Amino acid sequence: MHHTVVERELELKLILSPERSIPVPARLSYRSDDPFAVHISFHINSEHPVHWTFARELLVEGVFRPCGHGDVRVWPTKVEGRSVVLMALSSPDGDALLEAPAAQVSAWLERTLRVVPPGTEGEQLGIDDGLAELLAPTPADDLWLRDPWPSDESVDGE
Repeated sequence: MHHTVVERELELKLILSPERSIPVPARLSYRSDDPFAVHISFHINSEHPVHWTFARELLVEGVFRPCGHGDVRVWPTKVEGRSVVLMALSSPDGDALLEAPAAQVSAWLERTLRVVPPGTEGEQLGIDDGLAELLAPTPADDLWLRDPWPSDESVDGE
């Protein structure tokens, strides 16, 4: 089966305080073989990037209105007249507030929605086909479906 990957490199801002932020190069990734999720890799000054995965639906909704709770919260806002999307991420290692340009995130999300339209994600996983194959009767099923204790009534009427 062919899978599609939609990626976008962009620069986010890690908000340190209302007056201070630092640029963070990031990659947004979406894979049609993992249709419910979006993946973000942050390239910070470390040996390995930091990876986050969360529901695509959360980011789609967060472009328009505040959503999420717990580890990932997303909401739109304006900063100095620019439309941005804020992402608050929490983990045992710490918390981060990231600012992303709304136009770039929205354009990338639109590409993912063309690859796998909302509501069709399950079809990408092949769950229905897998279940049908798993539940399809086999010749061995006849052995299990037969009554192991034949009736007391005789066939010949004896």
